[in-house]
Amino acid sequence: MLVTLAMLICAQAESGTYPRANLLLEPAEWVKNPEAAKRFRILDARKREQYKAGHVPGAIWVDHDTWSKKFRDELSHEDWRKRVGGLGIDIDTPVVIYDDNGTSAARIWWILRYWGVKDARLMNGGWTAWQAAKGKVSKEEPEIHAKNATLAPQVTRLASKSQILEILKEKKTQIMDVRSKGEFCGEDKKAKRNGAIPSALHLDWKEAIDPKTKRLKPASELKKLLADAGIDLDRPAVTYCQSGGRAAMMAFTLELMGAKDVRNYYRSWSEWGNDPDTPIVVPKK
Repeated sequence: MLVTLAMLICAQAESGTYPRANLLLEPAEWVKNPEAAKRFRILDARKREQYKAGHVPGAIWVDHDTWSKKFRDELSHEDWRKRVGGLGIDIDTPVVIYDDNGTSAARIWWILRYWGVKDARLMNGGWTAWQAAKGKVSKEEPEIHAKNATLAPQVTRLASKSQILEILKEKKTQIMDVRSKGEFCGEDKKAKRNGAIPSALHLDWKEAIDPKTKRLKPASELKKLLADAGIDLDRPAVTYCQSGGRAAMMAFTLELMGAKDVRNYYRSWSEWGNDPDTPIVVPKK
């Protein structure tokens, strides 16, 4: 078992060359070494009907939409202890998450990391890559043994509106707008006020993903992409979008590429753009 897992990790490191390749799991390697999958709690973050139609063997369904709203609306430690533990997870449980679009799995990944789960990973390419690797498909729903989970909130992963306002004063932390160009320029109306947070660097989260395979682009391409957008991986960064999901995907990408101080402004534009007192700029296309 340990040898198989070591082979899997080495194969990922050699093929990915990402500074933190251990944040990703490759479906093709799992298909070759199915024993390695038994170490992880596998979470399917797709819609319930998609999960029921067929999923990765051993995967359990996580209610992405509920998690998304609950994290936005309340951070009750006790409620989240039950929610996370209800999936058979605590902070020492290795977890891998997948979906069919990238942002749902990334949001769940980020929420688990916020609550202190030490080893949480994304399946590179998600369901698309699993099918391409000819992975087995199951309709069986595994029995879940709930845990009396202990959580350890990592508050430095989350940014608030007040913290963003302070960042605009101190000018040491990079602010990344990972929405579409139309949203960034205020053309797509998503709030009472539209545009961008002043000084924000723009990089659409989709640019980090291969549109055909749904996999993260190679490390060399990501490095150039981030540099071209003016992003310094050695500086603190805050990502934002509309409601935290796309921002989670970019936060994952930055950490994958070696960034050590990354926050997600989870309430993002849904809060900032609807507050009459927050500063807004309307960049030119």
